[in-house]
Amino acid sequence: MKRPNIVLVMADDMGYWSMGCAGNREVRTPNLDLLAREGMYFPDYFCTSPVCSPARASVLCGKMPSQHGVQDWIARGHINYAEVAPALREKHQDPEASWEYAWSRQQLVDDQAIRYLDGFRTYTNILAEHGYVCGLAGKWHLGDAGHPQKGFSYWEPLAMGGDNYFYPVVLRGDRFDMLRGTYVTDYITEKALTFLENRDADRPFYLSVHYTAPHSPWDRGQHPKEYYDLYQECPFAATPDVPPHRWGPSYTGEDRRMWLRGYYAAISAMDSDIGKLIGYLKREGLWEDTIFIFTADNGMSMGHHGIFGKGNGTFPMNLYDTAVKVPMLVTYPRGIQGGTVARGLYSHYDLLPTIAGLMGETPDADCPGRSFQEIFQGQVPDGRDAVVVYDEYGPARMIRTHTYKYIHRYPYGENEFYDLVADPGEENNLVSSEEPQVQETIAALKSEMEQWFIQYSDPDRDGSRQAVYGSGQIGKVGREGGGRKAFLGLGE
Repeated sequence: MKRPNIVLVMADDMGYWSMGCAGNREVRTPNLDLLAREGMYFPDYFCTSPVCSPARASVLCGKMPSQHGVQDWIARGHINYAEVAPALREKHQDPEASWEYAWSRQQLVDDQAIRYLDGFRTYTNILAEHGYVCGLAGKWHLGDAGHPQKGFSYWEPLAMGGDNYFYPVVLRGDRFDMLRGTYVTDYITEKALTFLENRDADRPFYLSVHYTAPHSPWDRGQHPKEYYDLYQECPFAATPDVPPHRWGPSYTGEDRRMWLRGYYAAISAMDSDIGKLIGYLKREGLWEDTIFIFTADNGMSMGHHGIFGKGNGTFPMNLYDTAVKVPMLVTYPRGIQGGTVARGLYSHYDLLPTIAGLMGETPDADCPGRSFQEIFQGQVPDGRDAVVVYDEYGPARMIRTHTYKYIHRYPYGENEFYDLVADPGEENNLVSSEEPQVQETIAALKSEMEQWFIQYSDPDRDGSRQAVYGSGQIGKVGREGGGRKAFLGLGE
């Protein structure tokens, strides 16, 4: 097989339920729906952790957070503050500076870069070693955003993770500065197209297009009017309107409508720009030879279970399917028959084995995933019904089969068990059931999960031993952390 080009588009905080091709009849995603018609749709695809940085690290290196040590969203280590443009530093010191400077002030002032993935071989390293030109446009959020890493030679990152949509802080030359009046989704697409337009035509390419959409903020002023107005009359019946979860706040009434309008607007604006990428590849005759992947770093609850947020939308952190299940669409005209659906359970830790397999490589023995590269030879994956997927967020861990889900929170509980056949919405926690068969099933799942994590966890980075609160990671864990605090506490 000819070495294909690869484009991976990653959304931020996008629920699996928030595409037309996934059955949502309210959100407008014509280009994502086109990808489903022209490629393969994975209805049961999972992230490794329901928050951005751990999930993104696992996508790249094929290992779990308890192996690579990134176990919460990164709150420090983004960049070296000396690399911020002087004018932006002045605004950070000005107590009268307007609102758009507040987030970058909090995240960047006096920051020192940390390379959280040092020592881990990623699939982009593998591709670069095999002659690919690798480009990144958009969100990195794995530390030291000022300098190319992991096989990337084209490097156009954002300074942080989420940001204001019209005032993002981006790398401009050798300095980070704030763009004003530039919609960040369009900016990321522009940088992606620049890579494609200036690529070395004699070499295969890999391109990461990492949008911040549809991550918050969702206020009216954060998104172009044309997309916000698409949902002026939307009833938002596709998402639940239920009382707040007992572990965290939620929104009802007009607040709920405002957040959903902004969320849907961000998705539709991103979908439009994905159409620009697809259009360019088709016009330039690249589409037939390009594997195009769309996914998200983690899922998102937008009223589901009474939560507006991902895994850290509650404390204790939650592992509902709406938080851990993600969109996954793959097209490749030379191999994948349009309109096909993958059967069985898959995880982001399957991506590295898949891409490594395309290069003729076998991943490290401690990579837990399985390749699904057979899809690129026209096969529809099957026989994966017995595959179990695992998730974790600090000391909270999950095992999920087609039939059951068990969640164990090691230091503090509470634990959860769901019969997904009888209760697909995960509404009835049976963990305290007095039925002997239920308790036997729970014990078997817990044993299987613990043996799996024993096999794949690094004791020095094991998440079940970390004080992760969902408030952010500020340093490395274990020996590399040198005994320093690695995570922010509640409310910090």
